[in-house]
Amino acid sequence: MAVDRDHVLRSAAALLTRKSTATMDEVAKAAGISRATLHRHFAGRDALVRALESLGIAECEAALDAARLDEGPASDAVRRLVREMEPATGLLSFLYSENQLFEGDGQNEGWARLDARIAALFRRGQDSGEFRIDLSPTWLTEALYGLIAAGAWAVTDGKVARNDFPFMVVELLLGGAIRREES
Repeated sequence: MAVDRDHVLRSAAALLTRKSTATMDEVAKAAGISRATLHRHFAGRDALVRALESLGIAECEAALDAARLDEGPASDAVRRLVREMEPATGLLSFLYSENQLFEGDGQNEGWARLDARIAALFRRGQDSGEFRIDLSPTWLTEALYGLIAAGAWAVTDGKVARNDFPFMVVELLLGGAIRREES
């Protein structure tokens, strides 16, 4: 019986999103395979996390493409991006907490590609006068990642409704938390 690698990865992502400390036994059970079969495909947790990283990067790149970042106002593109990324946010929040992915020289260059594309969107918004220029595009990109991860955790914990996720992330990122006086 052939093992569907994509099914195993998506099962692992779903489990690890809810329980980041899940064991390889628990991952195998969630995927409906034996631990031995899981280990034939992924030598250990590190190999599994690296495979999930590749899946997360691919899903982010697909979301970036679908969001049409170069079309219309940059703020609208940010809204489209968060909406397009929403299905992958659980996986992204898990990956965001996996420090091993961001340490040392072995970092996946896919993250740099994502960073560059998102930073370019923020730079476009700054150049057009939509976004503040006192916050660097790099910082705005990191803030977006942080809000996506925090929002995904809040949804997973049942503290925030899934339907509210895109609105809350975008409004906090673009509007900030300071209440502005009505004119």
